[in-house]
Amino acid sequence: MNRIRRAFHGKKAFLAFLTGGDPDMETTENLIVAMAESGADIVEIGVPFSDAVAEGVVIQKAGERALAAGCTVDKLFEMVRRVRTKISIPLLFMTYMNPIFAYGKERFVEQCAACGIDGIIVPDLPFEEKGELARECANRGISLISMIAPTSEKRIERIARDAEGFLYCVSSLGVTGERSHINGNVAQLIEQAKKVTSIPCAVGFGISTPEQARDMAAVSDGVIVGSAIVRLIAEYGKESMGPVSQFVKRMKSAM
Repeated sequence: MNRIRRAFHGKKAFLAFLTGGDPDMETTENLIVAMAESGADIVEIGVPFSDAVAEGVVIQKAGERALAAGCTVDKLFEMVRRVRTKISIPLLFMTYMNPIFAYGKERFVEQCAACGIDGIIVPDLPFEEKGELARECANRGISLISMIAPTSEKRIERIARDAEGFLYCVSSLGVTGERSHINGNVAQLIEQAKKVTSIPCAVGFGISTPEQARDMAAVSDGVIVGSAIVRLIAEYGKESMGPVSQFVKRMKSAM
């Protein structure tokens, strides 16, 4: 059983997202360790990119701060290597095809495997074009995480059947960001996927409160939270370890 599947085994998984290099690389490193120690089962590290089309304002601004602070893909790889010696939970990169192509897709996946990344999420890589990265990921033992959304409709079962690691279920239309109301059709989305796969299904986009985490955990195998964490990092900067740790504990407890 690989690290990702182990993270979901026998429990509801909490997946915490942060933008790599925001506000700086040292704080990112400390935050990943703190979140793991506070109950995060998986950590997603966003690779800052100037045209992150799936992200709302909060994460877009985090990417801008990280790039302004000098974050690069190579620096993220170095940071993950250090973190991997401290924690054993799965680590994922969430990125876009442009940075991967610019770095060199074979080299990018090779470095992911070398530093201890378990999976990659690429929001602008359509399922039908998964072959752009699938072979490289398979050769290196990296899970290429598939996404389904309320608009996936007839494609849901095809995507779910081919999924690896876990299936990322997008709860709401639009970009990432905290929402007061989560789409009520999430359970139906997951039910449709579960007809053809036993792979864990985790819900993301918009979840920001313990109540929402509890409700989404009731219909899924895991909950993904990003913007609420990134907002705390924006507010507290280098001193964000405490507030973020407490937030992760509250969310995990609610689930």
